[in-house]
Amino acid sequence: MSVDTDIVIDEKIKKEIKEPPYYNVIMFNDDATPMEWVISVLEELFKHSRSDSEALTMKIHNEGSAVVGTYKYEIAEHKAIEAVNASRNHGFPLQCKVEAAE
Repeated sequence: MSVDTDIVIDEKIKKEIKEPPYYNVIMFNDDATPMEWVISVLEELFKHSRSDSEALTMKIHNEGSAVVGTYKYEIAEHKAIEAVNASRNHGFPLQCKVEAAE
């Protein structure tokens, strides 16, 4: 007995690769963290220039918070944790939050 096993596939498989979403690191103002410390964190951890760091620090001070960086989730989370830990090690209550970018 002969069985014909030809299989014909008409469907084309489309692979759609989506870029992972981005997340904002938001830094908050407080009454105890010195502005110079915030500027140094923005320069060292978030790689902003001195003038951008100063402008962001003033925005945080005047408006209560500011987006200090936009990254893929793991990087955003790491930078926020690193900024908070460094601040705690120096005795400052700096706070950061990670939220989805729009």
